[in-house]
Amino acid sequence: MSAVLPLPEKFIENMRKMLGEDTPAFLRALEDAPALALRLNPKRPGAEEAASAFIDGPVPWAEHGRYLKPDVKPGASVAHAAGAFYLQEASAMASASALDARPGEVILDLCAAPGGKSTQIAAAMGDSGALISNDPEPARARALAGNLERMGAMHAAVVSALPGKLAARWPETFDAILTDAPCSGEGMFRRDPDARGEWSPAAPEGCARRQAEILDQAARMLKPGGRLVYSTCTFNRQENEGSVLHFLDRHPEFSPEDFELPGAGRSEGGMLRLWPHRLRGDGHFVAKLRKAGEWIPTQPAAIRTDRDTAALLRRLSEEVCALPEALESMNFFRLGDRLYARPACRPDLDGLKVISPGLCLMRVGRSHIEPEHALAMALPPECTRRTAELDAGEAAAFLRGEVIPCGGEKGWTLATHLGLPLGWGKVSEGSLKNHLPKGLRRPR
Repeated sequence: MSAVLPLPEKFIENMRKMLGEDTPAFLRALEDAPALALRLNPKRPGAEEAASAFIDGPVPWAEHGRYLKPDVKPGASVAHAAGAFYLQEASAMASASALDARPGEVILDLCAAPGGKSTQIAAAMGDSGALISNDPEPARARALAGNLERMGAMHAAVVSALPGKLAARWPETFDAILTDAPCSGEGMFRRDPDARGEWSPAAPEGCARRQAEILDQAARMLKPGGRLVYSTCTFNRQENEGSVLHFLDRHPEFSPEDFELPGAGRSEGGMLRLWPHRLRGDGHFVAKLRKAGEWIPTQPAAIRTDRDTAALLRRLSEEVCALPEALESMNFFRLGDRLYARPACRPDLDGLKVISPGLCLMRVGRSHIEPEHALAMALPPECTRRTAELDAGEAAAFLRGEVIPCGGEKGWTLATHLGLPLGWGKVSEGSLKNHLPKGLRRPR
């Protein structure tokens, strides 16, 4: 194991100027163990029980946030694969909490990978409204889409584009935008010691220029009356207060909006810092801004279902599952051999690189349909026609892609463990034939 790099001297000097007599406590905190945490998925009724062996108390500023006990490995658990929780550093939950997403809104997470904040926003929206999550790097956007799928987001789409391209496509479109901007990553010094070696005195200035460009494009996409949350995981003023104040100078139509997060305090001038020596978290900066003007809710497109799509939905209902209420207010569309659902209020994705255009319901064959894994993760288990509750050993085997002994009625069956969804199988001749996607199967 390599030695941990010392903190950069220029960084220490900058922090002394900011913190004064608090500096020794701050520097000691950066040598402590990181504040690892998870966020329970409210779509999974048994999530807290399934995660109980890993949990060590609540994260005050996130409704479903829970700290982790030391030396646990929840990422290897069946509950993690079932979307019972998302592993996320505690301070990183603050910005989505400040955004205060609500059901029915149209929201953009502009710099969203790997998906912690997007999945938190999706949970707060409760499968109502529309969420678009973006990351300009396609590989990161694919990981983002996978995490939204695992957590059962029903109303989300994932795109991969630079903010300028999105702004040209979607002027004044969103009720709320989260911009967790790329930054110099000083808040990562405790959790990722390699970040110390990647930091340079010039990094904050370069990051601030990039942040300004991103914020300017976010301003174009926000509706009048909408709210913009900007956050970083760094400590310097240039990327935090500096970026916000310069943005306000460029955009007089925006004003700060104060907010309060339990356990973290109340903002000043719409800005709040989470310091690692003052709370149990690695550190974060959050700012909340409001755009002037009258807010007008998005008018959803008319819901239309053609004859062929209606026939496919009837087959899905007869063979696999009843459609939950959230899907009844969506539009359905075909892409190739797959049928998707999308919120009626979601803006069009035409002309963009689309990673996930909506909730994938099924693959359509010549004479059969095959339900998609995304549907298994998004559905309430009680909507499925057949379920197979697996014990811990069987669940682990299912996640390895193995066939499971199973009696009962033939047909598409949702495999569950502790009521949590694992994926589709098909019961035939006393066995549950495994249809978990190969890319999600664990090594044998």
